[in-house]
Amino acid sequence: MKLNLEIAVPSSEAWINCVLENFNDFLIDHADCERKASSMAMSFVAKYPDRLQIIPELIATGIEELEHFRDVYEIMEKRGIALPERMAEDVYVKELIKLCRHTREERFIDRMCVASVVETRGAERFKMVADNLEESELKAFYKRLWTSEAKHGHIFVKMLLHYFTEDQVYPRLEYLTKMEGEIMRKLPIRPALH
Repeated sequence: MKLNLEIAVPSSEAWINCVLENFNDFLIDHADCERKASSMAMSFVAKYPDRLQIIPELIATGIEELEHFRDVYEIMEKRGIALPERMAEDVYVKELIKLCRHTREERFIDRMCVASVVETRGAERFKMVADNLEESELKAFYKRLWTSEAKHGHIFVKMLLHYFTEDQVYPRLEYLTKMEGEIMRKLPIRPALH
């Protein structure tokens, strides 16, 4: 049983170069992504309270993402970087959400698959960051995050398979992974996780 798919379009060298040249901006975006990931996990609990088998795992994921937010914020504090009053719109996630179907069950499948795709992209990019930083606490931090995000890419699919068959889940995961690649191709290069 495969719990996620590989990303369709790998991140470019131009992206990692942009991140390394604008690392403080990347940290600000990274913190915001961790905050939103925590909120997303908890929103599944709020919207699907009948999915009792997965609520504990969703809560644990929400807490872990919030801990990541705290950790990134601590790095920002050490560097004298403040949280902005307002974050830019996340076009990447917005475009993925537009692809989600609208009935309650289909939307649940699609939103969980989107969460898997987003986490898988995050893992790929955190690995690139870790691989390109000089030996340091920061490098070790991003290496830890990479393994955590890779795990999160799997758990959303694993949770779906409690309620739906592979034939209901994998075609949507494959479609959304392919479309995510198309979205990535169109996005401008910037020092952001997505």
